[in-house]
Amino acid sequence: MLSDRDVWDITRSIRQDKQLAATPIIMLTARVEDSDKIVGLELGADDYVTKPFNPREVVARVRALLRRRKLEQVEKSDSLEVGLLRLDLSARTLMLNAELIEVTPTEFNLLKIFMESPGHTFSRENLLEKALGYGYEGFGRTLDTHIRNLRKKIEPDPKKPTYIQTVYSIGYRLVER
Repeated sequence: MLSDRDVWDITRSIRQDKQLAATPIIMLTARVEDSDKIVGLELGADDYVTKPFNPREVVARVRALLRRRKLEQVEKSDSLEVGLLRLDLSARTLMLNAELIEVTPTEFNLLKIFMESPGHTFSRENLLEKALGYGYEGFGRTLDTHIRNLRKKIEPDPKKPTYIQTVYSIGYRLVER
C-alpha cells in the first residue's frame, strides 16, 4: 500500500524497462486474496508473501530466488568465470587475465567441471569419469598429470597452487582467488 503508486504499477514498470526487466521481484503485501496473488504473479512477480510474515522465511525465499537466477545465468552463459580465469564454452578456449592459454581437450573438460562448481571438492574417480568418460579404464596418475599440466599453465607458482588445490586423500577443487 504505497502512497503515490501501487505495487502493480511498479511491477509493470520494472518488467517493461529493458535494463530492469530481469530484476527479481518478491511482493511483500497485505493483500491476501487469491486474486491479488494471481494478479501479482501474472504481472511478473517471482514470489508473493503476505503480511504478517516471518522474516526468516522472506530471507529464505530471497536466497532461493537468487540461487535460481544464478543457475539460470550459468545455463544461459557461453562462458564460465572464476577469478581471472574465463572459459569460453562455445569456442573451447581459456583466457587467464585476458591472455589466451592453450589447453588440451582433457584440460578443458577438467576446468569446465571445476569452474561449474568452484569450491566443490571432486574425488579423483569422479573427475576421471566426468573428464575422460565413463568408459575410461586408465590409471589415476593420468589425472595427476593433467592437473600438473594445468597448474603449469594457470598458476603463478605451480608448486604452490592457488587455483587448483589438492584435497589430500580425496581429490581436487578449484578455489576462487
